[in-house]
Amino acid sequence: MSRLSLLWVAVGVLLAGLSGSYVLPLDHEAIQYERTPVRDAAWLLQQRLDRGETTLRFDSEWGYLPAVLDALQVPRASQTVVFTKTSLQAPRISPRNPRAIYFNDSVSVGWVPTGEVVEIAAQDPRQGVIFYTLDQVPTAKPRFKRRDDCLQCHATGATLGVPGLVVRSVYPEPSGMPLFQAGGFVTDHRSPLKERWGGWYVTGKHGDQRHMGNAFARDRERPTALDTEDTQNVTSLKSRFDTGAFLAPTSDIVALLVLEHQSHMTNLITRVGFETRMALHSQTLMNRLLKEPADTVSESTERRIRSAAEELVDYLLFVDEAPLTAPIQGASNFSAQFAARGRLREFDLRTRLFRIPVSYLVESEAFRALPPEALLRIDRRIRQILDSRETKYARLTIEDRRNIRETLKAQPWATQP
Repeated sequence: MSRLSLLWVAVGVLLAGLSGSYVLPLDHEAIQYERTPVRDAAWLLQQRLDRGETTLRFDSEWGYLPAVLDALQVPRASQTVVFTKTSLQAPRISPRNPRAIYFNDSVSVGWVPTGEVVEIAAQDPRQGVIFYTLDQVPTAKPRFKRRDDCLQCHATGATLGVPGLVVRSVYPEPSGMPLFQAGGFVTDHRSPLKERWGGWYVTGKHGDQRHMGNAFARDRERPTALDTEDTQNVTSLKSRFDTGAFLAPTSDIVALLVLEHQSHMTNLITRVGFETRMALHSQTLMNRLLKEPADTVSESTERRIRSAAEELVDYLLFVDEAPLTAPIQGASNFSAQFAARGRLREFDLRTRLFRIPVSYLVESEAFRALPPEALLRIDRRIRQILDSRETKYARLTIEDRRNIRETLKAQPWATQP
């Protein structure tokens, strides 16, 4: 093997893992995050506004928030509420004036009472999450301003090195300021409940399971010792802030569970897409340099794509999901609304999040937009796991495997068994 080929193999090994701190070069020729045209939901809405096909009504109390949610088809029942000073509008956020987050499969909307902007994070099917703000000033021509400066926090190791989403759990002071010396957690469905929702309000029932929500660190000398009196199984937040100032009075525990799963899954989809495109681009250059046939795929290219696909598959099948030890019940109608949208959205909420352990985002436009080379390896890996007797996948019951196979049959990206 030539020295150049050895270097190519080494690069493929170095970049294969997704869980490290490697941040992908967004100006790479195969990515060009800032230059490539996008078609995310916020951009599409802006096009309709510019053509005069729709308008956004400015509300005297909430500004553009209700109109934006309706235009982007984001349900109000998805409201979750965070009180830590950890976002663009941090100076305005406090436990008495928290920030609300609303979401659907591809858009998250952030809003703070008296805030200057509505924040939007919209997933482009190809380019990952694109960030925007909309000024809370009434105008005949509302405009979503793209905010690539948000990547300072939203393109880091916490987002798998791509423009993405992150749900953090911190140890907050009563002011809402995180105690950074105490550390914290980036959470998803693999996280134990005891590490989740520090700095968030949480409404709903969860039995004897404990979480970090609704609580403060009142002693700087003991920053991880949260005051958890009256913070568990909370069904009303009225004593904590003016819930009437928000579109909903809840920060639903089931919505939080879904948001956490979705955030990491969104980042995985973007990362796998970027990794595959970059690997294939490098392979093309290498083939030209070595005068290899155009369709040559090196072992390192194959390994890089396969490795990324396998990590995504484990997550989308909930292989390492933290088990629930008591039933969970939300405090709003989010659960019913979400479950009514399809079979993969039906909840279990007794021992795990969903009845069928397959992420509903396999039906998303972003998942379908993954490069064919990635989708092929994802499909192969899922089928390999379904036939596997590895201990790692023992939690997948016979019924689970049957349901997963039936789910695959309905996906346009899947090959037939």
